Amino acid sequence: MSEETKPALKKSLSGWHLWGIAVGLVISGEYFGWSYGWASAGTLGFLVTTALVAVMYATFIFSFTELTTAIPHAGGPFAYSYRAFGPFGGFIAGFATLIEFVFAPPAIALSIGAYLNVQFPALDPKLAAVGAYLIFMTLNIAGVTIAATFELCVTLLAIFELLVFMGVVSPGFSWSNFTANGWAGASTFSGAAIGGIFAAIPFAIWFFLAIEGAAMAAEETKEPKKVIPKAYVGGILTLVVLAFGVMFFAGGVGDWSKLSNINDPLPQAMKIVVGESSGWLHMLVWIGLFGLIASFHGIIMGYSRQIFAMARAGYLPGFFATVHPKRKTPHWAILAGGVIGILAIFSDTFIQIGGQPLTANIVTMSVFGAILLYIVSMLSLFKLRRSEATLERPFRAPFYPVFPAIALGLAVVFLATMIYFNQVVFLLFLGLFAISLVFYFLSKNARAEALQADAMLSAAPGPAQG
Repeated sequence: MSEETKPALKKSLSGWHLWGIAVGLVISGEYFGWSYGWASAGTLGFLVTTALVAVMYATFIFSFTELTTAIPHAGGPFAYSYRAFGPFGGFIAGFATLIEFVFAPPAIALSIGAYLNVQFPALDPKLAAVGAYLIFMTLNIAGVTIAATFELCVTLLAIFELLVFMGVVSPGFSWSNFTANGWAGASTFSGAAIGGIFAAIPFAIWFFLAIEGAAMAAEETKEPKKVIPKAYVGGILTLVVLAFGVMFFAGGVGDWSKLSNINDPLPQAMKIVVGESSGWLHMLVWIGLFGLIASFHGIIMGYSRQIFAMARAGYLPGFFATVHPKRKTPHWAILAGGVIGILAIFSDTFIQIGGQPLTANIVTMSVFGAILLYIVSMLSLFKLRRSEATLERPFRAPFYPVFPAIALGLAVVFLATMIYFNQVVFLLFLGLFAISLVFYFLSKNARAEALQADAMLSAAPGPAQG
């Protein structure tokens, strides 16, 4: 396949688009999902968990940006690991990214359904979730510039709404409410609190999950080596401030335990302060949907680019690497992820896991993929510093090797504790890995042919084709 005929994505995104994607991918994590961590750790325990996770993400993003600017490829982590460790390294990173990005949207879609159910009690949240898939897959197929501009707009609205939430509930904030039984449901720190801190890791990660997905838009970004560092640094700072602000204000307005196992903690927290009939509450529900939509829409962009890149490299069936003849978007990749997500929405009809809410289990599955991705990415950074010392690096990880080592060490600890506390979900994760591994071995010839058409992958000096 020649350079002229290989599937290609259109370069049309600005730095603001990329910042909007980076924040938008994640911002639904401020609206729901994280409060499940209170059920495990309590407010104070979860505060410790979130601080540890924030350190990991800050050091990770500063390190990951070096890879993103050096190798601006739609495959993101898949491409970096391929360059560092060859085909099998690319497979592991690609699998991890797909798990993260394909399983995050159904959790977000279910929360969209829960928010709509507040306004329309007769509406089935699952049917609303499916409707969200249909609408935003269509928007993603329509064109990347349209999709990214929409993403930027809804992200700005979502940030505004979170600030409104904090302002409206602040008169009802009480530190004594936030700290009441704040150590895993107890008033004092104990061994149970330590266990709760580690058990809550997936839900603290949900505050920041998928920010790395902006890397998958690098191939569609104008001047990626210049704008990516600004987008990532601005994005992580924005998200850290919002995460801690939302957590403090929601936890301090009343009995936080009533918010710990639901998909709409912010409307319920606001209801405690302003009542059910307040216009502020209805505004939060409606505008709050923009936060969920921003992440849902952005992650659809992310998973579709990952499927597209892996198919282009021969790891997935080739038709997933085709782009729409007019829109230049990977339409089959967008639809494929949507089918899997819709099946996940209805999976609790067939599968019950550990008595946990369906959303919590989907979040945990997505986080398993994310943590594996972070580990492989940091290992790739260390490897490429040695094997490709002359590679152009427009942005270099600050405080190297300390920052990537911190990110790697914390990610390994988080993975080990997640396995301990979520053994059934981890077994399902391994089952999906085994199924993917079969296709990996069957696709050797397709990968060999595709490698010749992808200059960024074929430049890799690492292991030979396997």
